[in-house]
Amino acid sequence: MRAALPEKLKKLAHDEAIAPLVLAFKKTFPRGELFLVGGTVRDALLSRSDRKDYDLVARNVPAPRLEAFLKHRGRVDLVGKRFGVWKFVPKGGEPGRAIDIALPRTEHSFTGGGYRDVTVDSDPALPIEEDLARRDFTVNALALRLTPSLVLLDPFEGRADLRAKTIRTVGNAAERFREDYSRMLRGIRFAAQLGFGIEDYTMQGIRLFMRNIHDVRATPGGNMRIVSTETIARELLKAFGSNPVAAFDLCYDSTATDVLLPELLPMRGCEQPPNFHSEGDVWTHTRLALSRLGDEGFVKRFGRARPSPLVVMAVLFHDIGKPPAKRTPEEHGTDRIRFNDHDRIGAEMTEAIARRLTFSAPEEVGVDPDRLAWLVRYHLFTVHGNIGEIRPATLEKYFFNPNQPGAELLQVIYCDSMATVPEGGIPKTHLQHLDALTRRIEELAALGAGRKLPPPLLRGEEIMKLRGLSPGPEVGRLIEALREAQLEGAVKTATEAKKFIEGLAP
Repeated sequence: MRAALPEKLKKLAHDEAIAPLVLAFKKTFPRGELFLVGGTVRDALLSRSDRKDYDLVARNVPAPRLEAFLKHRGRVDLVGKRFGVWKFVPKGGEPGRAIDIALPRTEHSFTGGGYRDVTVDSDPALPIEEDLARRDFTVNALALRLTPSLVLLDPFEGRADLRAKTIRTVGNAAERFREDYSRMLRGIRFAAQLGFGIEDYTMQGIRLFMRNIHDVRATPGGNMRIVSTETIARELLKAFGSNPVAAFDLCYDSTATDVLLPELLPMRGCEQPPNFHSEGDVWTHTRLALSRLGDEGFVKRFGRARPSPLVVMAVLFHDIGKPPAKRTPEEHGTDRIRFNDHDRIGAEMTEAIARRLTFSAPEEVGVDPDRLAWLVRYHLFTVHGNIGEIRPATLEKYFFNPNQPGAELLQVIYCDSMATVPEGGIPKTHLQHLDALTRRIEELAALGAGRKLPPPLLRGEEIMKLRGLSPGPEVGRLIEALREAQLEGAVKTATEAKKFIEGLAP
């Protein structure tokens, strides 16, 4: 069906990024049709202001003529004859802002499960409706015809699903997912990003095929995954990064958690001491912690920027070590339910998960396993010891070291603290340890410029010369002692530093 054209789509059609190309296409190919398809149309209808990625389909234009037309107006790269897509950067355009232009295509699955398991047939005369029929979800199967006149084509009622805030496959869900298993994770990601639900039959299809996400295929070089771990990581990280709580719920409801992140499941029903955790079990605590990402208190402390995927995943995994660490009075004779060493155990588990699913692989949203594990390992930083007694050198190590995500650790601590609800509710003083830590960091930062502290007053070689030492542990002790004195303000110049070193007992 063809729907009336909203004003926001008229504005999109005249966007300066594509307007010159549309005008030139119309003059060059009076019988041709040019369509804007997919996510950009969807996001315009939703009034989303995200970065626009333009996907165009050119109809009734032979491939050689289309390629010559594009080359005359900018740089062109053929993505592959197999897919029949050109990446076009107009003259004077940003190199990283290529426009994808393709002929209408149909796809036919010959084995199933992977996006490479299809034959692609490009046909300039193919009706646009047949091209849209191969797409994954109705909200992505929209086309805005740009030439010869503006018309919105919505053959699968994608606009109705946008209004209903529903993710639904184009056609039979089982067929769509059997063609490409990664579509299941894309559906979860779209639902999380858009704040939508997943239509019942579509969700049933996801649950039916989710177990196949790890399938492999025998090749001459050995077994190969049908869906790469990089694809899995990208979809998970994007989903959790865009809407952590929705992704948490959707992954569980769809069985993606069972298949991809089974280590999280023991958190369900893992009881916690109610005097410290009246919010419920570890699963409930984790979900509540995820909900604190970007809340009013978070924004007040850390700004309005969306929390990074690194922070989101650290909050997701911060208590993953509690179930295996759990000790109870009944089974182990403890005074209460305890989770001793769960931070270390959780860090090891987190690193293993991040490496198994190659979290570091996706561009833009990739997460380093070591940094992620570090955040889980030290998420209890404010719990151990008196904040006022922490040595400046220790604060430097954790919060001023460019190799460690100290700023992100504060965000994780905030979320964990705000999700820890003692009996009677969260008191006003609940964040006092985090407040005290923040003040200590700010005081230390005042010695330098931002997160960069002043350099050491003496180098190791100078200290060895002053004390007549060879390299060894004693030199390290002296370096640490001097740095401590410098950061405490007791030593301020190189001359004072030399006297300090000379006066230290061996």
